[in-house]
Amino acid sequence: MSDTLHRQPEPRDPLVRGEFSDGHTKFAVRASTSSAPDSFQVSADGNCADLVLIVSGLNSGHLHATWGNGWRTFAPDWKVWVEDAAFKVFYNGHAIDNRTNRDNGREGGLGTVRFCDG
Repeated sequence: MSDTLHRQPEPRDPLVRGEFSDGHTKFAVRASTSSAPDSFQVSADGNCADLVLIVSGLNSGHLHATWGNGWRTFAPDWKVWVEDAAFKVFYNGHAIDNRTNRDNGREGGLGTVRFCDG
């Protein structure tokens, strides 16, 4: 019998809210705390050290986006899409739609627009 059959699955981080992808990179959304988090972090490809985005001010309503090194230079429309997808995952546990909107092939997806100061 193989040793791998007896291994327990690795424990899932209870702060991870879910994942989404832009078709090239898989992103994970992680809350700052389990109770009333004031921020969340988005990391790339399962590497929590590769921070893509941190959104703070969730409790106060004064949202502020901080982009990680290497991600700041991405196109503004892609960054808006990532913010929107991350919010959807943070609140719902999964992304509602992928990068292409079903409405006339426009990018971005449907939903509420959130503006982060940053």
